[in-house]
Amino acid sequence: MTTDALTLPQLDVHVQGSGPALLLAHGAGGGIQGNFGLVLDDLARDHTLVGPHYPVAGGSPPLATGPLDLDELADQLVASAVAAGQESFAVLGESLGSAVAVRIAARHPERVRALVLTAGFPVADPVLAHAERLIKTLADAGRWDDAARFALLSCMSATDLGAIDPAGLEAAVAQTGDAMPPGTLDHFDLVSRVDVRADLEGISAPTLVVAPTGDRLVLPESSYRLAAGIPGARLVELPGAAHILNEADRATWLGHVRAFLDTLPLARV
Repeated sequence: MTTDALTLPQLDVHVQGSGPALLLAHGAGGGIQGNFGLVLDDLARDHTLVGPHYPVAGGSPPLATGPLDLDELADQLVASAVAAGQESFAVLGESLGSAVAVRIAARHPERVRALVLTAGFPVADPVLAHAERLIKTLADAGRWDDAARFALLSCMSATDLGAIDPAGLEAAVAQTGDAMPPGTLDHFDLVSRVDVRADLEGISAPTLVVAPTGDRLVLPESSYRLAAGIPGARLVELPGAAHILNEADRATWLGHVRAFLDTLPLARV
């Protein structure tokens, strides 16, 4: 894939900080703040963060025609980084964003300095496939409150859920629903079609795979498959961590990610 072949960026992009670039790829039904908000300021101290929002998330417009396409989405994220003045970057992908990150590395290897894949999957495992179908069914029926309730229960740990009183749980459900972008159905439709298994063996970028072992939406085994399939990938586990990392688990994640990024050769800014 050449620079001339890049699709022009059409996405709403969060840009912050200075230093070597980190391209952020968020999850289905999420966004840059939702996935990375706890660590944006810290990472921006010594990195340039480029965080595109997928179609109909953040301020990104809907696609003109057709469903989301993984190749097109990968190219759009790369084009967003290039438009922000970043010719090369590490890619930090979460959940669906991990598959997007893998496809970016497969299509644009000359630009990708490294990958960090968190709670990711090469293809939807049985639990994720069931969850994707249920969320789409509820949302299609206009039952967004129930979709938000299911998403919350799937993405939080049992420990964190047990610490919330009934009123707090209802508030968390409402907050989850409010945070789900209009493009959630399109994102989960892409989840059902993603398959990057054939890309893995060709990835040459240094890769860190982070597996939250308490994840009830994307099974930890999906992260293990990513790590096993990418040559030289390093795997770290976050014991008991859920799909959406709480503050303590995100701090541990940040330590692992910073240690990994510190091993990369210095990039030209």
